[in-house]
Amino acid sequence: MGTALASPSTVFNRAKSASLLLGPAFVASIAYVDPGNIASNVSAGAQYGYLLVWVVVLANAMAALVQYLSAKAGLVTGRSLPELVRDTSGRRMRLAYWAQAELAAMATDLAEVIGGAIALQLLFHLPLVLGGVITGAVSIVLLGVQNRRGQRTFERVIIGLLAIISIGFVASLVISPPPLGATAGGLLPRFEGTQSVLLAAAIVGATVMPHVIYLHSGMSVERHGHPEPGPVRARLLRVNRWDVGIAMVIAGAVNLAMLLMAAHTFGGRTDINTIQDAYHAVHSSLGVTAALLLAIALLASGLASTSVGAYAGAMIMEGLLRRRIPLLLRRVVTLIPALAILAVGVDPTRALIVSQVVLSFGIPFALIPLVRFTGDRALMGADVNRRVTTAIAWAIAAVITALNLLLIYLTLTGRS
Repeated sequence: MGTALASPSTVFNRAKSASLLLGPAFVASIAYVDPGNIASNVSAGAQYGYLLVWVVVLANAMAALVQYLSAKAGLVTGRSLPELVRDTSGRRMRLAYWAQAELAAMATDLAEVIGGAIALQLLFHLPLVLGGVITGAVSIVLLGVQNRRGQRTFERVIIGLLAIISIGFVASLVISPPPLGATAGGLLPRFEGTQSVLLAAAIVGATVMPHVIYLHSGMSVERHGHPEPGPVRARLLRVNRWDVGIAMVIAGAVNLAMLLMAAHTFGGRTDINTIQDAYHAVHSSLGVTAALLLAIALLASGLASTSVGAYAGAMIMEGLLRRRIPLLLRRVVTLIPALAILAVGVDPTRALIVSQVVLSFGIPFALIPLVRFTGDRALMGADVNRRVTTAIAWAIAAVITALNLLLIYLTLTGRS
């Protein structure tokens, strides 16, 4: 006798119930469409056309596995990644680990505040310092939403900003679609000189951010708790796979749209060196509407990313040191470096790039423990990674770490 099919209403209710569990991965995905991504993807498209399409696709595929493992670690152990590190480290190691994680969080904040300031300057001709202050102030409001209304409301706000970012960058492809043949040709892995390798490393480095690896594990615990082994946990792990999959497809599409827009609109031009250059080039090539949408998307990216970065910083401190500081104080302290850089007149796009290099130092500290913990049967039980998954995860960790070390070397030595 065959199994009876579920009624349409039952299927709908199950789907609705599962959709209510989605959200944490969408918050994490904001880090994959932040101003650092915009700078690296637009530069790659402008300088090399469709050459590095394959890097964007590969980077987002790697990020999807990393984010799923982070969510899985939190769900199975009931602890965030910083808490797992704390529980397996001595006091000095915890302090050193916290110091580098805070440095990465501050570098993240630097990039996001600068991105928001650039957007406000493009939209309203505001001074960069004032734009940075406004970006920081709005992020405080968004974090207040998370504090007062809870994680679910915060997720909805961030998802709304993600939608704005997506529309802003995909719109240019609708206005002026790139050729399919050239886009498909970009899927063939290859480089053209040292500078293309540098940009590939920047794309990967801007895609896998250490602070969201920490954050996603903690958000899974806050959202789902620590279910016992069995059907409930198995279902939540399946939902998390969908959560990460959908969020990363959206983030990947936006990253691809950034590169394709740049490749199609001003591919081969050598005068596109800053985000402002890209804005003005879009304005002259595609019109005021496309340029306006790009600037709005950049602003939404900066606001959402700096909020998520501050949220991650608080979780890192609490997880590693079991200490919390007032939200307003943390926000002010992390804003100071960004505002100081804007005030002294440092080129904002250059500051964005340097912030990505600083972030690169933190990637191995997040990735290596994540792979080690999720591959530990004593810790994960029956939900331990399969050997193939662990092997792929270690390979991803090695590739990302190597590329980021290359990015650091090439940037610091001025190679091009």
